[in-house]
Amino acid sequence: MTFYRRNLPHLQREAKRHFVTFVTKDPRILPEWARDIVLGSIRRDDPIRYDLDVSVVMPDHAHLILTPGVDEVRQRVLPLFEIMKAIKGASARKINQRIRRHGAIWQEESFDRVLRSAEDTDEELLYVLENPVRGGLVSSWQEYRWAWRRPLPNSYELPSTA
Repeated sequence: MTFYRRNLPHLQREAKRHFVTFVTKDPRILPEWARDIVLGSIRRDDPIRYDLDVSVVMPDHAHLILTPGVDEVRQRVLPLFEIMKAIKGASARKINQRIRRHGAIWQEESFDRVLRSAEDTDEELLYVLENPVRGGLVSSWQEYRWAWRRPLPNSYELPSTA
């Protein structure tokens, strides 16, 4: 288990799923093309640096659930702050190149928490996927272009929100 603190406290546990939220700075609304970049940046290192279960990129924030991977060379679990720095840095760089400007796109810190049980994970998976529905952007998460989930085995389905 790793604990560190910047402005927010952060706890990371080996081989556990983590729920992460990161938010645009100022707040900035991301156009569709920028949300494509962000989702691509999130998915880029799955399953190399982490195992991604689900992600959604909203107009001003993103949620993801992932399990940090292992750096075989250094023989350590990849720190969550390194994973998030890579995702936010890559997406900010590409967005800034497209609009020909410099500066922060994301708030410096992310909110994260360890998911402790299967029930906790199921609830958070649904929370992430249903975010665009709650935001009034679509009537079902499957319609939302910037929602992604790892395909589930045929025998397993997420609990219903009804």
